[in-house]
Amino acid sequence: MRQVQATHGVSERRSCVALGVERSTIRYRSTKTDQAPLRLRIRDLAKTRVRYGYFRIYILLRREGWMVNHKRVYRLYREEGLSLRLKRPRRHVSAANRERQPAATTPKATSSVL
Repeated sequence: MRQVQATHGVSERRSCVALGVERSTIRYRSTKTDQAPLRLRIRDLAKTRVRYGYFRIYILLRREGWMVNHKRVYRLYREEGLSLRLKRPRRHVSAANRERQPAATTPKATSSVL
């Protein structure tokens, strides 16, 4: 945008029209606060309490005085790669420890009661 204005000597309005861009997108300034301190605190809590998920960390943050939404904590928790490993389903756990059945030595005996 600035390059077009400098090379052709036109106003911001005319350069936006020429490029097909809205002026509001050029002038936009984000008002979002910096999340670095919150990210750092979430990382520290997750490091000290390894088995805590995002919601328990959210509760700890609220107790410490952070006025933060649980959805923001979840988003930052996932972006930091702190999500807990998912446990294997119960059906696989029992099968993993089970011993194999011995091979059959004789044909199955059928009982016929008459």
